[in-house]
Amino acid sequence: MTFDYQIRAGLLAGAGAIALAASPAFAQTSISVAPAADATSADQSGGTYSSGLTEIVVTATKRETNLQKTPISISVMAPEALKDRHVQSLIDLADGVVPSLRVATFEARQSALTVGIRGIVPFDANQTARDTGVGVYIDGVYLGRSQGLNAALLDVERIEVLRGPQGTLFGRNTEGGAVSIVTRKPTGEFGGRVSAGAGNFGSYNGEIHLNLPKIANVAFKLDGIVQHQDPTVKNPLAGQAGWNQYDRKGGRITALWEPIDGFSVEMSYDRARDENTPFYSQLVNYNPNGLPVATIAQINGNGGKVPSGMIAPLSPLVTVSGDKRMSTADIGVPQQPSVDDTHGFTSLIKYKVSPALELRSITAWRGVDTHQWDNSGGAHRTIFSPNANFSRYSLSDLHQRQFSQELQAVGSLDSVDYVVGLYYFTENVREFAATPSTNKWNADGTGYTINDALAWNESNWSRQRDSNAVAHSYAAFAQATWTPVDPLHITVGGRYTKDKRRGTLTTVQNKPTNFPFTFDKDRFDPMVTVAYDVAPTVNVFAKYSTGYRAGGANSRSQTFAPFNPEVVKSYEIGAKMDLLDHRVRLNLAGYMMDRTGTQIDFDNVDTDPTSPTYNLHTEETGNSPGKSKIRGVEAELTVKPIDSVTLGASYAYTYTNVPATLNPFLSTLAKPVYTQVFVVFTPEHAAAAYADYTVPIGGAGTSLRFHVDANYASSMYSFQNETTKTQASFIVNGRVALADIPMNDNGQKLTLSAWARNLLNETHIYRRSSANANTLGDYANFNAPRTFGFDATVNF
Repeated sequence: MTFDYQIRAGLLAGAGAIALAASPAFAQTSISVAPAADATSADQSGGTYSSGLTEIVVTATKRETNLQKTPISISVMAPEALKDRHVQSLIDLADGVVPSLRVATFEARQSALTVGIRGIVPFDANQTARDTGVGVYIDGVYLGRSQGLNAALLDVERIEVLRGPQGTLFGRNTEGGAVSIVTRKPTGEFGGRVSAGAGNFGSYNGEIHLNLPKIANVAFKLDGIVQHQDPTVKNPLAGQAGWNQYDRKGGRITALWEPIDGFSVEMSYDRARDENTPFYSQLVNYNPNGLPVATIAQINGNGGKVPSGMIAPLSPLVTVSGDKRMSTADIGVPQQPSVDDTHGFTSLIKYKVSPALELRSITAWRGVDTHQWDNSGGAHRTIFSPNANFSRYSLSDLHQRQFSQELQAVGSLDSVDYVVGLYYFTENVREFAATPSTNKWNADGTGYTINDALAWNESNWSRQRDSNAVAHSYAAFAQATWTPVDPLHITVGGRYTKDKRRGTLTTVQNKPTNFPFTFDKDRFDPMVTVAYDVAPTVNVFAKYSTGYRAGGANSRSQTFAPFNPEVVKSYEIGAKMDLLDHRVRLNLAGYMMDRTGTQIDFDNVDTDPTSPTYNLHTEETGNSPGKSKIRGVEAELTVKPIDSVTLGASYAYTYTNVPATLNPFLSTLAKPVYTQVFVVFTPEHAAAAYADYTVPIGGAGTSLRFHVDANYASSMYSFQNETTKTQASFIVNGRVALADIPMNDNGQKLTLSAWARNLLNETHIYRRSSANANTLGDYANFNAPRTFGFDATVNF
């Protein structure tokens, strides 16, 4: 299919999705990530419009603005939308509720997440000297590592998904966009809520959010949460953890001091612990290329190696699952939960110098400690050999500390709104890793034993690698919006960034090394937006922006090999419309992005148990030549046909093309080899839809709420240098709630709800590799099975 044809197909598909969403048949299953609509809402002049969709307030421009008046492509998830989908942590957004946002495990692990927007998705940012292409922020504070991103969400007010480069106001590593998590602040009045629930797979959850009365102009808020689920794939080895289980705990204390009008100091400390296990890696086919199968006698006669041109036999204990998700593993292996400990302190100071100027300071110290235990492969990722070790236990310890300081001046001058700021970020990271084998075959593969656990005791690790890195980033930025005449708004901004990083790879294959690495670059990221109010509720815009992902070094290489930054230029047009007396909201965007220096990872895991480098994971990163092209169309529709019904739909078409890139594992000095590479976890077509129906019960504000949402993604690549694709997915979630039942005359109300994720128990492969096709077969990871439960919440 040619590039032009794919663009036309995407445009037609986008138009078709919008047309279908407006039709009665599709409207019954449409979705929206916007908050549930209220009966009345404030309009821009301070009045109200009856029975329409609510105004959504966002802070993407560092000031509170109406979503529909903000010329940025933004999707917003409010608390009710999160509850309807039973979203407890960021991994729960992997079903595609925001079609342009892709969330996946790194490898099969929940202990580190891969987050991408609009085709900017890293393959491996799970290292000391590497960064992501999409920034994740909590209350304006950038989270520097992929590890720890799956901690429990604590009393979220909204999640803003900013699509497209955010290089001016958010800075480095937001070339694809940003995910901004905004939490609720102290109210200064006594109140809060308590909730508890239970579900299948032994799951339970509980949380408390307590606001205390203001004392001496200081308001306090306490948050606590626990989330637990037993494994969805059981481990037959007694006493060992299964797969896809988690136990999350977290807490936060926030103090807000407001001694005088216009001046506030907010300080918060949070701590969270996430104990989790990876998704299970299944063998989905064996000998897909039809090679001759070696006998055990042939292997023994060849020094324990499989003869050339043949494939190792399969143990009779190993299950080839095909497209079926397993509920119990075929082979028991040692497995304990990985542990992510995150913590942070944030200080936010605001001073209203005048009605037209506010000064802000955001100071933050954060850290994450990850202890990784990943034995998800069993016998599904290593070949059989008589009396040989198998089941690679991927172990890692990572320790990161970061500090950031941001100063902002947010103000207005006549017809100009502006933001000016300074930013500093530094982090110190160290990680070391080992990959022992936990199991050992007998002579014919009919049985196995467990190796001595001392091998995976940290003090005895045979360290595959040990690296450290220190980063410093300095930035100055400014952005101003000028309204020369009322319907026209021109925004110009820019950000200067200076990045410095140094590090050392001190161990390779358990031997001391000294491979240093340095990076020192600066750059300027401009942004220009022209917006025009066609009507009071119809706005169009055109935008040019840039972003970049910092350069670094790959700690999985044998020499800490460096690579350069990647840079993206984005051209976007969009429209935001509230129609039919605010009963219909339609937002459209089309964009073209050209990326240079795309960072591509080539990896190799030695699966031969007779090899001296058995279990070694080697990875080299290079920058692709020329331009990578990303093109896309996005649409979001929300409809409130009657007061009790809210419908919505969203769609994203994404085209990506990366030039063939030098493959270091196939190339020699005399003969360079370029191979086709791909963008991972980016479906060409993705769509989501939802329907909400509310029935009032009695006259005390009680209501019965019904919610259903459906999320689709076409097949996609999950490895940058493999042509193998995942399966398409279609996930349905639902919730029924009896809300706001009065408990007494003091305003306390009870909500009872039943929820289900993956209601239809759909099964699909979300990650698949054919790297072992000539030695064993494809292995894959499947999505989680249906989960369901019941919750009770008391608001007081």
